[in-house]
Amino acid sequence: MGKNVFEKIMAEHIISGEMIAGQEISVKVDQTLTQDSLGAMAYLQYEAIQNCRVKTELSVSYVDHLMMQSGEGNADVHRYLETVADRIGVIYSKPGNGICHQLHLERHSVPGKTLIGSDSHTVTCGAVGMAAFGAGGLDVALAMSGNAFYIKYPKVVQVVLTGKLNPWCTAKDIALELLKEIHCKGNTDIVLEYAGEGLRTLTVPQRATIANMGAEAGVITSVFPSDEMTRSFFNSQKRVQDWKKIEADCDARYDREIHIDMGRVEPNVALPHSPDNVKKVSDVGCLKVDQVLIGSCTNSSFQDMMHVASILKGRKVAPELDLGIAAGSRQVMTMLAKTGALSWMLEAGARVLENACGFCVGHGQAPQLGGISIRTNNRNYKGRSGTQDAKVYLVSPETAAATAITGYLTDPRTMKMEYPDIQLPKAIETDDSMFLYPTESREIYRSRIIGQPPKNSCIPETIDGIVAIKVDNAINTDDIIPAGPAMVYRANIEKSCDFIFQFIDPEFPERCQKIKDLGHISIIVAGESYGQGSSREHAALCPMALGVRLVLAKSIERIHRTNLINFGILPLTFVNPEDYEDIQLEDNLIIEGMALNIEREIIEIFNNSSGKRYLAQNTTSKRERKIILAGGALNYARK
Repeated sequence: MGKNVFEKIMAEHIISGEMIAGQEISVKVDQTLTQDSLGAMAYLQYEAIQNCRVKTELSVSYVDHLMMQSGEGNADVHRYLETVADRIGVIYSKPGNGICHQLHLERHSVPGKTLIGSDSHTVTCGAVGMAAFGAGGLDVALAMSGNAFYIKYPKVVQVVLTGKLNPWCTAKDIALELLKEIHCKGNTDIVLEYAGEGLRTLTVPQRATIANMGAEAGVITSVFPSDEMTRSFFNSQKRVQDWKKIEADCDARYDREIHIDMGRVEPNVALPHSPDNVKKVSDVGCLKVDQVLIGSCTNSSFQDMMHVASILKGRKVAPELDLGIAAGSRQVMTMLAKTGALSWMLEAGARVLENACGFCVGHGQAPQLGGISIRTNNRNYKGRSGTQDAKVYLVSPETAAATAITGYLTDPRTMKMEYPDIQLPKAIETDDSMFLYPTESREIYRSRIIGQPPKNSCIPETIDGIVAIKVDNAINTDDIIPAGPAMVYRANIEKSCDFIFQFIDPEFPERCQKIKDLGHISIIVAGESYGQGSSREHAALCPMALGVRLVLAKSIERIHRTNLINFGILPLTFVNPEDYEDIQLEDNLIIEGMALNIEREIIEIFNNSSGKRYLAQNTTSKRERKIILAGGALNYARK
C-alpha cells in the first residue's frame, strides 16, 4: 500500500507511537515560529525550562501583532523578543517585515519539514508540502528545547480539486466552499490533503489561502503536494535548493474523499459570525457597506494585491466607505511600489496599512457601532473586529475590491472590466535585511511589562470545585480572552487575567478569586466545540492562574484541549450531553480519588448541590495524565 503526502512526512519524523488513527505519536520538530502577541510568554517559558541555544534546525520570532506603539508596552515586548532571540539562537523578524505566515512561506518554508508555531494559522505552510501545526506557546518552547511534539495520529481526508476556476472566482471561494461542507467543528481528528488535476492551475499563494483557512475548520493541518508549481515558487524566491518533490503514491489510502469542481465555484461570502456561515455573494442581496479591509495572512500575497490594484485602477472608492489595504510582507509591498500598483490604490482612495495582522486581530480599524465590514481575513467572530455589535463578512480580495468601488456587497463578475490575469513573477528581488540573525552576545532586556509564567501546583487528590462560569456552544478563544489592545499584556499574566470572558461574564475573574478564598477550585462548564479559533494559550493559561483545574464540556477543540492539559487543567466531556443542562452556575462538583480516577476512561462527577451524578469521558493519554497530575507541562519538563 502506497503512502499519502502526510504519511510520507510523518514517516520521516515519527519518534514514538504508530501511525494508526487515534493513537498518540511523538514527532521531531524541524522548525518553529512565534508571533509577538503569544511569543513573549513562549520565550519566558523556554527560559524557565533551560537557558541555552535552541535545538531546532530553524526558529524564527516574528513581530506582526503588537504594531500600534501607543505607550511603552509594545516596544518593551519587541525589545525583549529581539534580545532573547539573539541570546538563544532564534532569528528575529523586525516590525514592518510582514506577517509571520506570509514571511515564513516566502523565506523559510521547506517541503517535507515539520513546523509548529504559536499561532493557529501556521498551517499556511502546508501549501508547499510541509507538515505545519498550530500549537500553544509552551509546546513551541518545549520543541525549541529539543522535545518532541505530540499529536493523536489523524484520519487523512483527501480533497480532490478538479476543473479550473472561472474568472473572478478565487482560492478564497474554494476555502469557503469547503467550510460550507465540513463546518467549523467536529474536525479535530483529521488532516486535509489536497490532490487532483485542478492543482496544476493553483499557485502557491492560492494554495496558501486554502491551507490557511483549514484552521477555521479546526483540522489538525492541511497539506498540498510539493510539485512543479511549488518548484516554480521556490525558484522565484531564489531558494530552489530548498525544494524537493513530495507527492502521494498512486495507491495511497485515504479515510474519506471530498470532491470540489473548481469550475462550479462562485464568489462566496461568510456571513456573521462564523467562517462556515457561507452563501453565494449573488444570493445575499443588496447590502450597504461601511468598511472594506483587504489583507491578513489569508489574502495578502502579490497576486492578491495585484488583482485588487487592477480593479481599483482608474476608479474611486465609494464616498461613504473606508478602504484599508495591508500587504502581507515588505517583499509584496516593495513589488507593488515598483510596478506602480501602490499608486493605483492610493489614487483610488485606499488607506495603505502596515504589513501586519492589524485589523484581523482587532488591533486597529475597528468599524463604527453597528457597522458592516467586508474583510478578506479568516475569522469573523462577534467582537473580534474591536466593535462588539459590528457585522463582519469574509470574502475574496476581488469581491472586496469590487465592493469598495460600489459601496455595496458586489459579485466581482458584475464589474464591467476584463478579468486581470495576474501571473507570479519568475524572479523576485529578495531582501532579508530585516531578519536579524543571532549573535548570542546580547543581554536579555527586562521590564515591568514582562512578567513570569505563573506557577501551578499538582492536581489535588479530590477535585472540590465550584462552577465559575457556564458557557454555550462554539465559544472561541476570542470569547475567552479577546485580541485587540489587550494583547500588549500577554507577557504579564496577572494583568491578562482581567480580560478573561470580558464580554461574556466580566465578573468571572472576581468570582474565581472568591472561589479560591473559600478553598475550592474553579470549574468551567461549556457546550459543543469549546475553544475554537486561535491557538492562544492564554485562553488556558489565564484560567489556570485564576484557579481553574477542570473544564467539563460537550466537546473541546484540539489545540485548546492540548493547552488546557499543558497548564494542568483536566479536560473532560459529557458522556450524556443532556447533563450539561442540569448543571448550574456555582454548583459544587466533586471528583474523588484523582490518582486512580485519572487513569479511567470514564470518570464519575458528583454534584453536591443537586445530589446528582454524571459520567464524563476522559480521553487523555498516559503522558497527558502525568502532565495533569504534575500541574502542567512546565512542571513535568522540570522533573
